Amino acid sequence: GPAHLFRLAGKCFSFVESTYKYEFCPFHNVTQHEQTFRWNAYSGILGIWHEWEIDNNTFVGMWMREGDSCETKSRQTKVHLVCGKSNKLAYVSEPSTCVYSLTFETPLVCHPHSLLVYPTLTEALQRKWDEAEQLLYDELITDQGYKKILKEIFEEAGLLKATEEKEVEKQHKKISLEFETVEKCSKEYKQLSKEIKKLKDLLSQHGIAYKGNSGE
Repeated sequence: GPAHLFRLAGKCFSFVESTYKYEFCPFHNVTQHEQTFRWNAYSGILGIWHEWEIDNNTFVGMWMREGDSCETKSRQTKVHLVCGKSNKLAYVSEPSTCVYSLTFETPLVCHPHSLLVYPTLTEALQRKWDEAEQLLYDELITDQGYKKILKEIFEEAGLLKATEEKEVEKQHKKISLEFETVEKCSKEYKQLSKEIKKLKDLLSQHGIAYKGNSGE
């Protein structure tokens, strides 16, 4: 994300509302502590730093996910970043069960360009974005196609977490791209066959039986 926001890393900001104290540690986690003398007062994690929420080329919030379990799911929190005179946690709510909303004020986001996504990307990803813009302008892709490319760019930049299926797909891609041509594959196969023959010979020299099927 935006480099100037890294100044907030390692710091924590708290907010007390009725009997609860909320603590937000940017790029780390959000916790809640019940301020009471009850022996079983609640103290737990409402979310761990996970990814950004991006809308219209702008970082609009930080998602803290995979907090303590809550019925069938985990607690999660969205932190909205708004311009303010000082760094402070200004407001906390729970719009739906176990999904919390925090408003964090900071002078670090007051500049109109302070939360733009594009400047935080590498040159290669900026080029990819420029190309997508051009394709959209030339009507060669739909709005939906454009959004899909942007999502891929943000995932590649590590701003958004790729879904598990995406990760598996990526691994498969890596494997299938190892041989770009049939020639390369044949060459590699011959090389490996030689290697296996050498190893088999070595085993038989030492009187070790080799068990293996052709598939292996």
